Order: sequence, then structure tokens, then C-alpha cells
Amino acid sequence: MTPVVDATSAQRTLYVANRSVPDAATYAEIVALEREWIVPRATEIEHRAPPFTSRQELVATLRQLLRCEEADTPECVRYLAEQATLEQFKVVVAEFAVDGLVESQSHLPIIPRLPAKSRMAVFRVLIDEFGCGNTEQEHAALYRKLLTELGMPTELEHYITTANDESFAYVNLFHWLAARASAPEYFLGAYAYFESSVLYAFKSFAAASTRLGIRNGQYYTEHLYIDAFHSHQMLESIKALEEERPIDLSKVWTGVELTSTTAAEATEAAVAKARRTA
Repeated sequence: MTPVVDATSAQRTLYVANRSVPDAATYAEIVALEREWIVPRATEIEHRAPPFTSRQELVATLRQLLRCEEADTPECVRYLAEQATLEQFKVVVAEFAVDGLVESQSHLPIIPRLPAKSRMAVFRVLIDEFGCGNTEQEHAALYRKLLTELGMPTELEHYITTANDESFAYVNLFHWLAARASAPEYFLGAYAYFESSVLYAFKSFAAASTRLGIRNGQYYTEHLYIDAFHSHQMLESIKALEEERPIDLSKVWTGVELTSTTAAEATEAAVAKARRTA
């Protein structure tokens, strides 16, 4: 069934379509929107990717990128941690609800695209994302607890009508990486970056939660606790894929850069919106 969406936002249209059971026309629309948006970005990054000679060299470059990002904290991130009011923090929480309420669901199509050892490393991460069988500990459930404490709606549909394009783009990126990117290397690079970068990226959210006296900040602190393990698993997944067949390191790096840029754009836009509207 073709979803009825707001045609003024291509990213909103794509987000809703990605969460539907698409008919042929809707799937064609998904592919067309991705071809206009993410495919050119990926192609440009891949063409200028460093000429890696080994997986170890790529991992060293990734770690250097992570160190640089952690050391050079954006002003918007410092503002969130140190100055944002409760109402401003709620705006940011609302922006990321389109991800938090459905966390990792977009990742699932990658599983059948990977060989066994690589697939299992990714699956260990996903098991944690979904609470290891405990629905109360599923990351989406932790986000609902945060929303409830803040007196905000817990229905995803509420946030679909208000979120920035940059917030939708972050989730749409992973739908493409997992399901339609031409090779699984793109996803593995993206997820390896994300699970590593969260170890510093979520510190500002956790700091704001503590400063503002929010009790249900576990959504953020859980990531800070578990994602060192997740980061290791994703690097193991890349290694396992390389053991199975030749790996395209430029595609792995493309996933890294795509995710770094898209996540930064979403955070900057969310904090800017909070500063404007609260």
C-alpha cells in the first residue's frame, strides 16, 4: 500500500516509505529518492577515499578520525551539555525520536547479506540493541521512558510530523546502507564508525540529562557503557568479511564518512532548532 505523506519533504517521504510494506510504485520512489540524495554522496566519497593498502591501515585512519572528532567538540555539542534548558533539551530529544523509537530496526536487512562470521559479529550488537530479549531494556523502550518522564508523546507518528530533514536523513541512511547499497562494506564501515563515535558523541546528552535532573537518562548511559564492546564487534565483522573474500576498503571508508557527516548534520540542526524555538 502506498503511504500518504507530506510531499514537501523528500526525507520525510523516504522515511515513511522505508517503514512501509512498499508496493512496486513505492519501492521505485524509494530507489529514485536515494539515487538523487545518497548515491551521489557515496560516489563522491568513494572516488576520493584514501588508497588503503590494508584493513589495518583503514582501522588506524578510522581511529585517528575518532580522536580528532573527540578532541574538536562542536560548539553545538558543548551548548547541549553545558547550557541547554530543559525545554531546549526536549526539542533535541524530539528530533531524535524518529531514530530512538525505532532504533536499529533499519539495520536488520544487512544480516542475510553477510557471511556467517561477519553476520554473527553484527548480530551480537543487534541483540544488545533489542534488549537481549528483555523488552524493558530494548533501546527503543529506554527512549520511551525518557519521553514519558519529559511529558512528551511516545507515538512515533507525532514526531514524523515535526522532525528536521537531517533527523530523517540519519535513519534513511541506514535503510540504504543495510538494504540497497551495492555492497555490505558500506554498512560495516558506517556501523563501525557509529559504535565507536557514540562513546564520545553521547557524553553531551548524558551530561545534559544529569545537569537537568533527568532520571531516565539510561538511553544515553547505556550506549556509553556497551558501545566499546559494540565497536570491537564491528571491527571483527570487517575482519571476518575480509577472511571470507576480498574486501573493498574504499567502500568501508565511504560508510565511515557518510555516517560521520550525516550524524553531525543531524545534531547541529537539532540543537539549532532548540535554540530557535525554546
